[in-house]
Amino acid sequence: MKSALDRPITGTLVWYYYICPREVWLMAHELNPEEENPLLELGRLIHEESYSREEKDFSAPGMKVDLLRERGGRLVVGEVKKSSRFLESAKMQLAYYLWRLKEMGVQAKGELLFPKERKKVPVELTTELEDELKGALKGIQMVMMKEVPPPPLRIPFCRACAYREFCWA
Repeated sequence: MKSALDRPITGTLVWYYYICPREVWLMAHELNPEEENPLLELGRLIHEESYSREEKDFSAPGMKVDLLRERGGRLVVGEVKKSSRFLESAKMQLAYYLWRLKEMGVQAKGELLFPKERKKVPVELTTELEDELKGALKGIQMVMMKEVPPPPLRIPFCRACAYREFCWA
């Protein structure tokens, strides 16, 4: 069995890092939430039903991009979310994908897509955003290295969290 340190950092871990480091630890140690959680199912449905004419699901190690398209001769990476409530975490997840693509020699722009809100937020990988991302990646590695998960902290996200029973039962 792989240890958490042998696992690659993924865009999902970046997203969770900005919401709840405890979730980072749980996911990195393969303590996955209940798959039948209604909120996870809703997220999957929105992903499948939105932008159905677009190319979807580009995957590479540590990445599962929702949408890829070309606009004006430039690659655009789209990340679909059910709500803009956690805009910062979504932006950092997309920044991670843009940074990984840049590391592979692919220049791209990003768009956060919120179909239920009919909202689109452009994301560009600036030097400042890249520096923040690199700091977050170090923070994620530190969380993953811990012997036990960080203690649960009650935050607004807890109400809709698939790990709620795990933390608060």
